[in-house]
This record gives sequence, C-alpha cells and structure tokens, in this order.
Amino acid sequence: MDYLEIVGTAIGVAYLYLEYKASIWLWIAGIIMPAVYLVVYYRAGLYADFGINVYYLLASFYGLACWLKSSPATDKDKEPELPVRRTPVHLYPRLAVVFLVLFVAIAMILIEFTDSNVPWADSFTTALSIVAMWMLAKKYAEQWLVWILIDIVSSGLYVYKSLYFTAALYAVYAVIAIFGYRKWLQLAKTNQCCQSMTSSPKP
Repeated sequence: MDYLEIVGTAIGVAYLYLEYKASIWLWIAGIIMPAVYLVVYYRAGLYADFGINVYYLLASFYGLACWLKSSPATDKDKEPELPVRRTPVHLYPRLAVVFLVLFVAIAMILIEFTDSNVPWADSFTTALSIVAMWMLAKKYAEQWLVWILIDIVSSGLYVYKSLYFTAALYAVYAVIAIFGYRKWLQLAKTNQCCQSMTSSPKP
C-alpha cells in the first residue's frame, strides 16, 4: 500500500470539489497534489505523468495568479472578477493543433528516451492535460469535457499500472466532472445574462 498515493487521492477529491465550486482555493490543492504525485508517478515509471505534474505545479501558480488578479473588486480601479464562460469557437482549431503537436512530441520523447511501456496512452493524457489546465485557468466551461476524456483513459491506465487508489480517484473524477460541466454551464449562462444586462443601454 502506497500511503503517498492515498494522500494524493484525498487531496485530489478536495481539489475536484473546489473546482466544482469554482473556488480559488482549488489552486492551493493544485499546488500540493502534483508535489505528491511526482513521487508516485516516478516510482511507477509513468514518466510523462511525472513531467505533467511539473507542469501542473507551474500551471497552478499561473491559474492562482489569474484568479487573484481578477478577484472580486472592492473599488472601481480594480479589474472585475474573471467569469466562468463558454470557450470561444475560434479557439478549438488552435487547441486541437496544440494537442496534436504535444501528443506526438511527448510520445516520441517517451519512446526514444525512457523505458515506458505505455508511451502513447501516457502521452495522450499528458497532452490533453496541458490543454485542459490552460482552459481551467481561463475559466472555460468546456475544460470539464476535456477532463472527462482524460479521466476515463487515465483510470484504465492506472489500473494497468496497479495504482488502484489513483484509478478509483480518476473514475470518480469522470463522474463528478459531468456534474461540474453542468454547474459551469449554468454559471456561464448566468454571467452572460448579467453582462448583457450591464451592457444594455439604459432607457
């Protein structure tokens, strides 16, 4: 029994709840969790997942900075809170290209320089995670859809690697992410309505 894996799983549950609530505290959990999983994934030989957790650390600091910068304003001079919103359609082709480039590049690195026996699956979840973390930092609701796909693939991968606690965590992620997506869609719709009312000319 890997107690670090259990700790990482517990922090992961807290992270998911905070993400569902769109709470800024999710970034604190997002800083602690990858630090734990750096050790777990290195031991399991999941080198791309090890690398992605270095990215998670950096991305969590970036996300925290983005959300702090746009935290609820107490005066007129501060920027308004960054709202939950739908992903602009023009971003999808760009995100797809970024994913494909990362997917192939990471897989080639794993095949060439590591002894990973799951380079393509590992690369797939890693490349998608990079895209999803950026979308989360921007508060795009569709980031949940990307995480659902990541969670399903990751759960199977971790079962294969005998990381059963982590596999169970990602299975829970996949289910809760569905509710998270619905919640963020409601928030995005509410924010859009509020912005429309604010921008409407007064009679």
